[in-house]
Amino acid sequence: MEGGDLRPSSDTPTHLELYRAFSCGGVVHTHSMHATTLAQAGLPLRCMGTTHADHFRGDVPVTRPLTRDEVDGDYEGNTGFVIVETFRKEGISPAEVAAVLVANHGPFTWGHDASDAVENARILEYLAEMEIEVRLLAPEARRPDDYLVDKHYLRKHGKDAYYGQGRPRG
Repeated sequence: MEGGDLRPSSDTPTHLELYRAFSCGGVVHTHSMHATTLAQAGLPLRCMGTTHADHFRGDVPVTRPLTRDEVDGDYEGNTGFVIVETFRKEGISPAEVAAVLVANHGPFTWGHDASDAVENARILEYLAEMEIEVRLLAPEARRPDDYLVDKHYLRKHGKDAYYGQGRPRG
C-alpha cells in the first residue's frame, strides 16, 4: 500500500529519536488513564513486585519536565530527547525497561516490532493501575530487593531464560 491520504503522526519526531537511540522496531504512545496519571503527577512507576519484574527490570522512569525553550522549539523532537536523556542519565537499559512516562504528558513504549510495543503499552497500563492501588493501600510499601527483581526478569528474558514453553527443540 502506498502513502495514502493520511499524514504521519505529529509525534513522528519523538518516535524517530527513540528508533535512533534504542534500536527498536516499534514505538507506541498512548494516553492510557493510569500510566498518564503517574506521568502527569511526575511519579515513576516503581517496581514493587514480581508481576512488574516479569516484564521490566526495575522502575519505569519519569522524565524531567520539558523547558519552555524545548516546548517552544522542536517540541516533539525534544520530547524524544528528554526520554533518551533520562535513560542515559539514570543508566537504564531501554532493552530491559521498554517504557517511560513523560512528565506532564503520558507514556511511551517500544519493542522489537509494533506488536511488541503495543504489548508493552498494555502491560505498562496494567502495572500503573496496580502501582496507584499500592500507593493508596500501603504508601509505605517497600520495593523488593534487586535479587528478586533480577530473578524474575532474567528467567523470562535473555540468553539464559528458562520460564515458559519456549520453542520446540529439534
